[in-house]
Amino acid sequence: MAFVMTALPLCAVMALLQANPPAGPRPQPVPLPATVKRGGSPNVHRLAQLRLPGERFQTAGVELEQELTRPFAYVARVRLKSGFDVVSVKNPARPAVIYSWRIENADQHPLSTGETGKYFKLGGRYYYARGFNFSRGPVQPDLSAVVFDVTGLPDSAAVREVGRIRTPYAPGGFISVFAYKHSTGRVLLFGTNARFPSGTPSYASVYDMERFVNGGDAAAALIAKVPVPETPLKEPGGYHDIYVSYDPASGQDRLYGAGANGFYVFDVTRPEEPRLLTSITGISGVTSGHTIIPSPDHRYAVTQMEYQFSPMMIFDLQPGLEGKVSTINQPIGAWIADWQDLSHNHEVRWPYVFAAAYEDGLQILDLRNPAKPRRVGWYHTCECEHQTGSGGRSVFSGAFELDVRNADGLIVVSDNGTGFWTFRMDGFKEWNGRDWNVPNSSSAQDWERGPTSGVR
Repeated sequence: MAFVMTALPLCAVMALLQANPPAGPRPQPVPLPATVKRGGSPNVHRLAQLRLPGERFQTAGVELEQELTRPFAYVARVRLKSGFDVVSVKNPARPAVIYSWRIENADQHPLSTGETGKYFKLGGRYYYARGFNFSRGPVQPDLSAVVFDVTGLPDSAAVREVGRIRTPYAPGGFISVFAYKHSTGRVLLFGTNARFPSGTPSYASVYDMERFVNGGDAAAALIAKVPVPETPLKEPGGYHDIYVSYDPASGQDRLYGAGANGFYVFDVTRPEEPRLLTSITGISGVTSGHTIIPSPDHRYAVTQMEYQFSPMMIFDLQPGLEGKVSTINQPIGAWIADWQDLSHNHEVRWPYVFAAAYEDGLQILDLRNPAKPRRVGWYHTCECEHQTGSGGRSVFSGAFELDVRNADGLIVVSDNGTGFWTFRMDGFKEWNGRDWNVPNSSSAQDWERGPTSGVR
């Protein structure tokens, strides 16, 4: 009798393993030292933790699709595992990896540091753009992003690569990407390059993704470059994180960039002609910004630097937007979970700020009084001792990034040491800005109708 072997999709293999777990004793958890922070506040409920394959510090950013019918989270993997995993959260209490992709010749990309990937919807199909940064690797220094069609999920066999974005003009690739539904209806991808040739201007690149997915030509899809402004204390470098949002009061699409010397706000209603509106520079002790996200009404900016002891800072943008000051350099509020640590990234669902705070895990703040941020929830995910992070004796270990699903309030966290986590917070069952008398604006995009629909 002849036997025919066929390859099963990864989702089918996972289902079989869950239904028929391997025989033998289950590994017992290693007791944590008494000095490790653990547990959380009573109102934050851990649903699940999913250990991801690989070593510590190979897990980076996380992106969660917003539609309940598409329960997929994308976890960026770095270093020798550079690529991404798709995690199904159909049952948030039992997340499972259903698809994995790794860059070819992964052993030649040992120092990849591209942190994020973002999904977008275009022409009835779903895509995921994974940013890459191989600036110190021996190959592909100009590879900045790989775009995948993920419409067919959860069928892993249906995922396919659409094309690659290369930036020969700025070797080093994208440290971060942001997908945005513009007020004109265009789907744009913003990418922040890690480094530029000495003496050349630095900027964020803007791509029209309809042009890209229909032709695969990154050069033809590149429609704009948003510069990093010159400042008296100009430090070399480009942007790190960027955020783009529609402001209904002014009718402007606004880009918020964190990078050399601080933070910058641009009008990108016409991306080809970006116009600087205001800046946050000259902050005492700050040479570079890491993350900036505005409140839905664009009055306040929630910012983070990336060095030990740096607090999250809240700035009032109004004096700068009204032209009363040339730049803003004094925060109105600040907060840090532990003065020995720092946060890495955050999401704003006003009045809440959800922070991925490295050693301090998930931290949740209430900003109803922006001058006095108040912690309302937390959960420690790091399971690590102090200053045992990447790069040696550092605090860069633990909760790396997070995302929030507006439809039901699900919170997901990617931890660079302990994997993928799911949470819920009491009283936070969904988020809509109208419930808080602010524009219904967040990092979650309305891919069908665009940002001008339903902001009030």
